[in-house]
Formats: sequence, structure tokens, C-alpha cells
Amino acid sequence: MFWPLQENIIGNDDLELLVTFIRETKRFTQFTKVREFEAAYSEWMGCKHSVFVNSGSSANLLMIYAAAERYGWKPGDEVIVPALTWPTTVTPVMQAGFTPVFVDANLHDFAFDYDQLAAKITPRTRAIFLVHILGFPANVARIKQIIGDRDIVLLEDTCETQGGTIDGVKVGNFGLGSSFSFYWGHHMTTVEGGMICTNDEEFYKLNILKRSHGLARELPEKYQAAIRQQHADIDFQFLFLTDGFNFRNTEFNAVLGLSQLPKLNGFIEMRNRSYRRFLDFCRRYPDDLITLERPGMSSFVLPFVLKDGTKKQPFQALIRESGIESRPLISGNLLQQPFLKKYYVPGQFDVADMLHRNAFYIGNNQFVNDERLDVLEQLMTGFFGN
Repeated sequence: MFWPLQENIIGNDDLELLVTFIRETKRFTQFTKVREFEAAYSEWMGCKHSVFVNSGSSANLLMIYAAAERYGWKPGDEVIVPALTWPTTVTPVMQAGFTPVFVDANLHDFAFDYDQLAAKITPRTRAIFLVHILGFPANVARIKQIIGDRDIVLLEDTCETQGGTIDGVKVGNFGLGSSFSFYWGHHMTTVEGGMICTNDEEFYKLNILKRSHGLARELPEKYQAAIRQQHADIDFQFLFLTDGFNFRNTEFNAVLGLSQLPKLNGFIEMRNRSYRRFLDFCRRYPDDLITLERPGMSSFVLPFVLKDGTKKQPFQALIRESGIESRPLISGNLLQQPFLKKYYVPGQFDVADMLHRNAFYIGNNQFVNDERLDVLEQLMTGFFGN
């Protein structure tokens, strides 16, 4: 048996649609299929606006720059970020000239230590960049209670928890904007790709502009007449309203997204089914394993959190020898990475440090079947049962 971390979820039906599109279409760069995918995704998400970009990482970078312009942030202003996350939640904050303020994790949903989050807010805090980690919706109500009536923006990185819900509302609908990833190993795929979702019209327009160099012509047509009149002395085709990037995606990727999106709810249910069985295995060994379960989850991977860190490497070696790939829990405590060590304060990130030492995960997707789970159950029984 080989159980890889990630697997190709692009089916023959997806490929047939893509081949047909290529044969019948002459325009392959961002065009009508991108707009069609954005509209379909907004409907699935229950939000007003979606912006398709070339990755979830680009989505995070665009959101930071758009929020900074929307609210007039200044260099050195602070954005609160988690110590347990993927680097591209943090690097956009640094690249845009703001100061990342790191908060420890918790063992209930892997998101912030909420008490520490409250303590780290200062008069210079402009945003909280919340990450819904590994399929577990974070405690948004607690975060909003902490923010109170202060002018602090909430951004959601939802790349690992697509389709997760809080009280029936999909995560990604609780802040100014949210990011999603369609990387090939995620809940659904466009091979490379990401999405920004928002209900704020001005924030939406800024993301549309900044996605494509700041060009006014990229805005939906309903906004264009007033802009043409306001800037009548400049050729509208090359009218730049703000600074920007080239984070556009292609029609190819949008066609794949349109093919994958109707399958997404089924993919999520299959992932959650496997996670529930995995959770049953783990709960047999309460002296060895810490388990997480949240309402509305959308399982991303199967995480092992060992109470005794000395057992991590032997257990990883055992499952590796049986054909099961594994990786660190995201990247562990991100502050242990060389480029962020200057932000590390010993004793301030105890949970992230513990997860760095004691945790790892294996893959979960619609290909994880009972046969694979039976093998995992036997391996766990042999290792933890003794």
C-alpha cells in the first residue's frame, strides 16, 4: 500500500471539459470563464464578491495590500498573526511593511491562544489575520468579542478549511475578506489557484484592481463610466488607479474550477467521514494522543498530536515503512524557522513549540478508503496498544 500525502483529484470528466474548451476557444488568459467561476464560487460561499487569483498565497498578499489602502495603514502598523500557520499568512504582512505580532496556538482548534491574542492588541494593531487551521473552524465569536468596538480588521485565511461552517455559515464570511487555495492537494483544485471572498464592495474593487496592475479596465463594467469621466485626459485602456501586481489566473484554471466546484460538498463529506473514523482510533489511546473535533469542520488532513514527543519519530518511521507519507503539522512553530527567529520569545509559544516537537499529519482526501484506514488502525493498535 502507498498512502501519499496528496493525490490528484482531477478526474477524466474534468480533463474532457478542459480539452473541449481548448479546442473550441481562442482566448486563454483571464476572461469570461474566470468571471463565471467567480460568480459560481460566490454563490457556493454565500458572499457577494469573489476574485480568482493564481494562488492562495497571492490572495493573502492582495488582501493585505487592499486592506492597507482601504483603511490607510502606515508602515510599522501591527497585524496579529498565528505562530502556527503556513509562511504566506505572515510574509505578506512583512512584505507590505507592517509588523507581524505573533500569538501562540491552542489545542482545541489549533488557532490562537485567545487570552494571549487579547493581551497582544495595542494601539497600533490594525488587523487580526485569523487562520482556520487544518479543517477546524476557529472561535470567531471570541475573536469578535476581543475586538469589540475597536477599529481592527478581521481577515480570514481559509485555505485549509474550505467549506467549514460556524452555526451554518461558511467560514470566510466573518471578516473583511477571506482567502482560499485551490492547490492540487486541497479540497478542490484548479492545479494552481486561489480566491478572495468579501461582502465589502470597496475592498472587492481594490482587489480586482491590484490583481491586474491597478488597471481601471479590469473593474466590472458598471463602475467604468464614472471613472472614464473622472479621468477623461487618460486613455482608459491604460488607466492605472492604484499600484498592483499580476496575480491573474487563466481560463484553463477557471474551467477546472467550474468542473470541480459541484463535487466539492461530496469531497468534504468523504474527508469528514475518514476523519471521524480516524478520531475513533485516536480516542482509544487517551494517554498517548490529543484529539480535536469541532462542529462544522471540513477535514484537511489527519493530525497526530502525541503527548510524549519521544514516540513521534518511532511512530512516523513505522507508518513510513508501511507506505504512509507524513509531514510536520504545517511547519510547526513558524518562529523556529530561520527567517523568523528574531521574533521568537522563549516561553511565549509553548503550545506551538509542543506541536513543533510532538505533532505531524498524514493525508486525507476522497481516496482515503476503509482499506487504508484498516491498515492505519492495525499500525496504531500495534504501536499504542502495547
